[in-house]
This record gives sequence, C-alpha cells and structure tokens, in this order.
Amino acid sequence: MADSPTSPPPPEKKQSPLDRLLTSPVWRSIFRHGYEDTPRNRVLQVSANVWLHLHPSKTRRHGIRYRHTWCAGGLTFLLYLVTVVTGVVLMFYYRPVQEYAYWDVKYLDFDVPFGFLMRNMHRWAAHGMVLFIWLHMFRVFMTGSYKPPREFNWVVGVNLLVLTLLLSFTGYLLPWDQLAIWAVTVGTNMARATPLLGHQGPLGPQLGMTARYDARSFLTAGTLVGAPTLLRFYVLHCIFIPIIASVLMILHFWRIRKDGGISGPL
Repeated sequence: MADSPTSPPPPEKKQSPLDRLLTSPVWRSIFRHGYEDTPRNRVLQVSANVWLHLHPSKTRRHGIRYRHTWCAGGLTFLLYLVTVVTGVVLMFYYRPVQEYAYWDVKYLDFDVPFGFLMRNMHRWAAHGMVLFIWLHMFRVFMTGSYKPPREFNWVVGVNLLVLTLLLSFTGYLLPWDQLAIWAVTVGTNMARATPLLGHQGPLGPQLGMTARYDARSFLTAGTLVGAPTLLRFYVLHCIFIPIIASVLMILHFWRIRKDGGISGPL
C-alpha cells in the first residue's frame, strides 16, 4: 500500500540577530528567565541574575522619593565609578617614582590629549564623593535608618566612610608637589598620637610602639615622607583600599536588600 502523501513542513521563521542573541546559550546562561511580564517572572529575573540579584525586585514608594533619600548613596557610588574609570586612565601615564611623578602629572596636564580633563574629572569626582558620603550618612542618621534591623549595615557604612577619607588622603600625595608633600607630612604626623598604634598616643609606648614601628611609619614607609612613601600611598590608593571598599560596597548593597530596602520615613 502506497504511503499517503504528507504536507511539506512549514518553512522555518527567520530569526533576527536580536532574537538569535536572546536565544543563544550564552545569553540564557546569564539571563535564565524569559521576559513575559508577570509578577513571578519579574522576581525570577532579578533573583536568578548574577548582575541584578543585589537589587530588590520591588521597591517601596518612599524609596524613590528624592526628598527622603536625596539620592546621596547612589550619587556617591556613581562618583566612585567615575574615579575608578578616570583613575585607570591616569595609571597609564603615571609612574610612582620620586624622579618622575611630578613631571608625569605635568605631562598629563599639558601634553596628553584630554589628560587635563581626565585628571580634573578624577579630582572633582573624589571631592564630590567625600561630600555626598557625608550627606548620605547625615540622611541615614536623621531618618533613623541605622536602627534595627539595619545596625550592621550602619557599621559597614561607617567603615566605607573611613575608607573614602583614606582614598582621598592617599591620593593627595601622588602629584608629588610641595603642597602635597607638606600636607601629607602634617597629616601623617597626626598618626603618631593614634591610641594604641602611635608611639605618642595613649598606651602606645606600653605596647611597644616606636617612631620606626607605629601607625605613622606604616603610612610613610619610614620615618620621613620620601620615595618609599610615594610608592606606599600609590599601592594603598590604587589597589589595597579600592579592593576592600568594593567588597564592602557589595555587602552594603546586599544588606540593604536583605533589610527590606530603603528605610521609610520615621
């Protein structure tokens, strides 16, 4: 008996480049859920995504009010990203060596295309970061956002404040001009009176602190501000402190989500 004739298979629908991208294994390994607009899918898209899981899937109405948050925390993070990007660009032209540091800064200012712009963006973004993190801390304090269950995140924020000030302080020496050298000399001299860690501070001598081994010598890499201090500040400014700050920022954002999002007005 002859086979019954069958209709030809329908032609395959031609996919656009965007459709091929959205259905590719690489894309689906990052974004594991579709984009159908349902409440459950919105939550899954956020919670199962490596980039979005730090943010809450839902935000309370007061959390997006400018008069409550001042956007100070977000602006602080934005300025941090600006300093990171511009700082990486500056690292291509700067050498943390006593003989070259000052002239490399001059080379950036007058010879490198857009070098003056990059350096000033880095500088003013750093100033703005210090300003906005103080505003953020003030807003958190005035709205009672440090109270339970957010007291742990308040401690994380205080540590981020200290690291921000240290970033500003360590970056001040890198131009290696007279203003920077003497300002850092005065600043590091204050570390001699640090409690427990300074050889002139309370309980410092009792713990064995000396002028060669105390908080000031850790910052200056010696007893005076010199070439080792420049390298020490460069490593602290570009590697050590940013890594710790980045880890604490991730923890800070995650705790905001776990604590119920932006705290409401009192």
